[in-house]
Amino acid sequence: MNSTVLNSYFLLLFSFIPASIIVGPAVSLINILLIDFSFIFLILYKKDYKFLSNKSVKLIIFLCLYLIFNSIISKDFSMSVNRNFGFIRFGILFLAFNYFFYNKDFVNKVLIVWVLTLSILSLDTYIESIFGKNILGYGEAYGSRIVSFFKDEPIVGGYINGFYLIIIGYLFYIKKNITNKYKYLILIISIFFIIAIILTGERSNSIKAISGFFLFYLFNDFFKFKEKIFSILMLILLFTFLFNSSDFLKLRYGLQFFNPIVSTLQLNSKIKKNETQVNTLKGNIYPRLYQSGFEVFKKYPIFGVGNKNYRVETCSKEKKPNYYICTTHPHQLYFEFLAEHGLFGSMVLFFILFSLIFGRIKIILASKNYLQIGCLIFLTTSFIPFLPSGAFFADYNLTIFWLNLSIMYSIGKKTNVYTSN
Repeated sequence: MNSTVLNSYFLLLFSFIPASIIVGPAVSLINILLIDFSFIFLILYKKDYKFLSNKSVKLIIFLCLYLIFNSIISKDFSMSVNRNFGFIRFGILFLAFNYFFYNKDFVNKVLIVWVLTLSILSLDTYIESIFGKNILGYGEAYGSRIVSFFKDEPIVGGYINGFYLIIIGYLFYIKKNITNKYKYLILIISIFFIIAIILTGERSNSIKAISGFFLFYLFNDFFKFKEKIFSILMLILLFTFLFNSSDFLKLRYGLQFFNPIVSTLQLNSKIKKNETQVNTLKGNIYPRLYQSGFEVFKKYPIFGVGNKNYRVETCSKEKKPNYYICTTHPHQLYFEFLAEHGLFGSMVLFFILFSLIFGRIKIILASKNYLQIGCLIFLTTSFIPFLPSGAFFADYNLTIFWLNLSIMYSIGKKTNVYTSN
């Protein structure tokens, strides 16, 4: 087996991951499956199975087994089984990252492509914010909401949030001697990404991104205390300026959070009166979604209705309670877990996920590996309570989550599943 050709092949697939997500779910799925199946053949060829003794790998195997069990007890087995069995690909992807990303040269070649991908997308977000359309002409489907290259989905803020701490951490990771000029440049790049997220109007992702920014620089030893305070104040001032200069941002960040306080009279006629904005003015729907999720949990308290079965329950043609809202999920991670997995499943999920994320926290923080720390912080902010969120087990969200988890483990000698216990 030609190692150079093999390395180039995997290099191409790993480099394409962020772009594949933008192109579409089918392309992203094919790219991950190519990595997975190719990696399986590689492992079988080399007969290298030592990773199976690693505690983190055992947790992931246990998670896969739980999801299979969840399918069996689901209200609609056919709806649940595809999603739950499909999760296995992320476990294999996790192993593939640990195998290849321990090589720093491989990491550098892959992540420089990721840097370019995220930078182009973020710049395109600014262009759409200023001109109303992105460089491909997308941007009218959601009125003032920014879609960038995603065309018909306003999810670009979540995408940038999912990758920007990887990029910022990587910029510290590749440099041995961090000068003042270099660290200030990274700070400016961080703010560049944060503002791009804020401009999208995605409230939850903006809160997660700003929280991630605070935590990342709080744990960053290259910045003195005064510099950290200055950085935070600068970000607050920039947000205040953006808020006061944009009617769209007043609507998204003002009325949604402070509906009774911020009057619609503050918004002038420049705001596009699209359906999304009109619905926002009518009130916050999230408490009703959360109540719907909690009521499903009350009906199925032990094991839940089953993964991807929330819609089966709330959209059923059978007579259902008035407080049910027909939708794919409750739009909040904790209510999603309770509704679809019940108390038992939620405890299993939180035990495994928190063990994977925080089980090596002392090692990661002590290592001062800011690429690992960046991933750790993203994973932590994913569990901020009460914030609205996309479906945790949806392909898009789960892909970004497991990319961060995989990188966090793979680039440290004491965390990589091939070099640690």
